[in-house]
Amino acid sequence: MAEPDPWRHMASAPKNGSRILVTIRPSEQGAAEVDLAYWSNGDQFGAEGWRASDSSPGRIIEYAEPELKCWMPMPSANLTRTSMPSPWEGDDERELDGSGI
Repeated sequence: MAEPDPWRHMASAPKNGSRILVTIRPSEQGAAEVDLAYWSNGDQFGAEGWRASDSSPGRIIEYAEPELKCWMPMPSANLTRTSMPSPWEGDDERELDGSGI
């Protein structure tokens, strides 16, 4: 039996500041990719919203909600760029979490 797909719809993503993996939708700037992100309640450096985990004061990388397709919790093992999962390539977001069944 195959393992269930770990990707989940963004509506269920934790907004408590914990780091998660997100699939960034493909755009004119490039193909879909995976990034490490967290929810920020906003501060002197930027507004409330999703930020890339490698953001720093003066260099905030923010994601608009429509840019993010889905999320998954951080794996428990050491995570490196070479061990990142592939971006979720499904066409219909209703397939996430089995919600299309």
